[in-house]
Amino acid sequence: MTALPILMPGTPAPDFRLRATPDQWIELSDLGGAPAILAFYPADWSPVCGDQMALYNEVLPIFRQHGAQLVGISVDGAWSHAAFAAARNLHFPLLADFEPKGAVANAYGCYHTAEGTSGRALFVIDGNGIIQWSHLSPDGVNPGANGILDALESLKARTV
Repeated sequence: MTALPILMPGTPAPDFRLRATPDQWIELSDLGGAPAILAFYPADWSPVCGDQMALYNEVLPIFRQHGAQLVGISVDGAWSHAAFAAARNLHFPLLADFEPKGAVANAYGCYHTAEGTSGRALFVIDGNGIIQWSHLSPDGVNPGANGILDALESLKARTV
């Protein structure tokens, strides 16, 4: 699989409107004014994705200490996300990039057309909507949280 051309730091983050639940929507602009972490992942219920989202759930208090909001995004539907979040006891929104399938992942440069899934990509966006850090991991590798934390520290240092 070839590397995807994900959006790089300095790029304005494309806005989006995705289902957070079967009857609620979240837009990137809803997270405005504070740093946002977008964690794109291939699929609910896969072992690596489950481990990655569980890790972010554990680190969530540290993300929040930086004033950052985290959202997970995959092409799975809102009902799948609801069941996955409940099973994993996740305390952050999972957004459904379901219809049109992968449109947001495609806008961020991390959609696998052949597989019909999102790549495992991370973005830290500042309060002005500019991507400050981005990273693409192989689909079978949990990228961890260190890069996100380093990006949030760097963002904090620039605003102090």
